[in-house]
This record gives sequence, C-alpha cells and structure tokens, in this order.
Amino acid sequence: MTTDLWVRGPVGLDAGTRVTRPRCRAVLVVVPTVTAGTRLLDVISLLETDLRVQLVFTVPHTTEQWHGVEEFVRGLHGLVMPWHQAVSHRFDLVLAASHRHLAEVHGPILLVGHGAGRVKPRRHSRKAGGASERTTGVDRELLTFRGRVLPAVLGLATEGEVDLLRERCPEAVPNAVVAGDICLDRMRASRHLREVYRRALGVTPERRLVVVSTTWFTDSAFGRLPELHRAVVNALPAQRFAVAAVLHPNVWAVHGRRQITAWLAGAVADGLLLIPPGSGWQATMLAADWVIGDHGSTTGYAAATGCPVTLASLCGQPQEGSVAGVVRAHTLPLDWARPLPGQAEAAWSRVGGLAVAVTEAITSRPDRSAELLRAQMYRLLELSAPAAPAVLPLLPVPRPLPGWAA
Repeated sequence: MTTDLWVRGPVGLDAGTRVTRPRCRAVLVVVPTVTAGTRLLDVISLLETDLRVQLVFTVPHTTEQWHGVEEFVRGLHGLVMPWHQAVSHRFDLVLAASHRHLAEVHGPILLVGHGAGRVKPRRHSRKAGGASERTTGVDRELLTFRGRVLPAVLGLATEGEVDLLRERCPEAVPNAVVAGDICLDRMRASRHLREVYRRALGVTPERRLVVVSTTWFTDSAFGRLPELHRAVVNALPAQRFAVAAVLHPNVWAVHGRRQITAWLAGAVADGLLLIPPGSGWQATMLAADWVIGDHGSTTGYAAATGCPVTLASLCGQPQEGSVAGVVRAHTLPLDWARPLPGQAEAAWSRVGGLAVAVTEAITSRPDRSAELLRAQMYRLLELSAPAAPAVLPLLPVPRPLPGWAA
C-alpha cells in the first residue's frame, strides 16, 4: 500500500461532504494477523448490520507485518483504511483480538482473545528467549501503556482468567468482563450442520473424517513431524477414511501459500483435504470423527465440541490451567507402533470426559458470548442495543484448496 494514500471514507473533518449515511458511529477493526482477523469476524457479525454503525478495517503498518494479512482483509470487501490514516482519527469503538499496536489507536477499545484461553500452553513466550517468568495473555506489559490500561473492555472467557488478571495486572480488573468464548459458541450453534459440512468435504456416510490439526512454531505437529499428513493418509484405508489438514494461519503467513501447498502436494495427491487459512477450520472440526492434533487452539476447540483427540506432538509440560494442559490430561499420545484405526477407538472411549473438561477450561459462559459482547459494544458506542436477540451466524461450509501446481 502506498504510504501517502488517504482514503476518502466515512471519517474525517470533511466526511459530511461525501457520506450517504450520516452520523453513523465509526468502528475501527484492527487486524494485525489473520488469526486475530478470523476471531474479529465473529465479533463484528453482532453489529455490522446496524444502520447506525460504520465499520472500517485497518492493517497495522509498522516495522514489520505478517504476510497475507492485507490480502485477507481486502478479501472481506470492507472499507480498508491505511494505518497512518486510521491512527489519525478517533473512533467511537475499536475492536481488537490482539495486543499489538493498541497504544497507537484512538477510541474505546474492546479486546478479546484470539485463541482458546489466556493461559498459554508454553511457560514462556516464543520471543522470551531465556525468560525466568511465565507469560500469559493478561500480563501488564500487554494490557497497559505508560501506566494506562489500554482496553476499555477486556473480554475474558472464564472466571479463572479473572483470577489470573488479578495476579498479573490488577489495575485492569475493573475493565474485565467474563463473556465466554465466541468461537466455541459459534461452533456449538452450527453443530446441527455437521452432515452438510461432511458432504461439502466429500465425506460419504460410510467413511470417517480424520483431521490433522497443527499450530505453528517448531514444537508443533507440523514442525516436528513434517511427514505426518502423508503418513496418516497412507495408514488409513481410503474407502473407510478421509483425511483433512488444518494448519495455523501463521504457518501459511511465515512460509507462504505456495510453499505450504508444495510441501503437502504429495499428501494432497494421495487424498488429503487441505483447508485454507482463515476459513473453514471450524466447520471441518465439526465434521470430524477424530482429530490428531497438538497443543494448538484448534485441537482444543475440537475436543470441546465432542470430537475424540489423539496428540501427535507435545510442547513439554503445558502451563497449569491452559487448555492444552487439560487436553493432554484427557488424551493419549499417537503411537506409530499400533494401527491407527485402533487408536481412534481408544480416543472415542475418552471423549465424554474430554469434552466436559475442555469446555470448562475454554468458557464459563457457554452460548452467551453474543449477548454479553454485544451489550458491551453498544455501551461503548453509547447506542441502544437492537431489540432482537444477539445471534451468531452459522459457519459456512469448508472448501479445501486445490493441489499444488508448478
């Protein structure tokens, strides 16, 4: 994007000379990563149909940027404002699902998490090096700037996260609202479409769908076991099993779509269904009969919806209270010395206790995030909330990517 570009949009001193809908409340949606963007899509669905509200998207442009974010945001077909212009205006509401760049924007911020839980699976951040203190998603350094608490509303998922916040950043406790987990709620609301999602993936009733789920970084399933996808495809009879791959958006962002599809081309040729980043993974998890995963959030969400899980990779000893820790305590590790179909049956025997435990770790307000978050957004906007109940849109059908072509 040209650095001196200035979009003639619905905000600014002269906006009144060009808008068709005047006096709308302006909402800035800050998208520093695809992961944050996909979570914000759930949130904005609660207010974007309101004729009193105008959404504006922006991608932070500073010293570094994740590959593919600009493409993702422009693919949403919303009004995209350059970062330098966005930080020059005050908005009626700022929506964020990442701590990045919040000190630079102007307006009351509603901040939600972009994954399952604020207690991270690892004790230390990937960037921490030889850190001696554990890290969480509610540390003071993330939530404050020069002594000022950044979010006007900090959306937490569980009561336990409030206790963690009281320990890590007590000055932010008055701004905290336990609103549950909007991603899990949307998946729960879409469960009745399971057969629709399966048909979209080409999974016939006589076949089981196995999803290989991986987060990012070197300790992920894909980082440690790069041949995992093809090995699973080749180990399961195609007439009885279909296999899909869900990779964290950061895997695609760091390595590039062409490289990922090239690396997995052999597995795709053998039948692997490659789910694109940023869309389709939730519906794919709802369609699944078994997930082979790791410590990533996607594995946790699948477990919470009642899908059996087996872990292909472990990240050392997960932090106490993390979703990854709960998943690990209720699942078995993948064992290549045993036939995979038998391990699927073993995973099914644990699914009841797994779903209950993981759901409790992810949310204290199941199925209530829409109403709770919408109420907070309209409070910050100083508008009356719509009379109709807050309802999350059903998940769209997943569409696997085509194979790699040189």
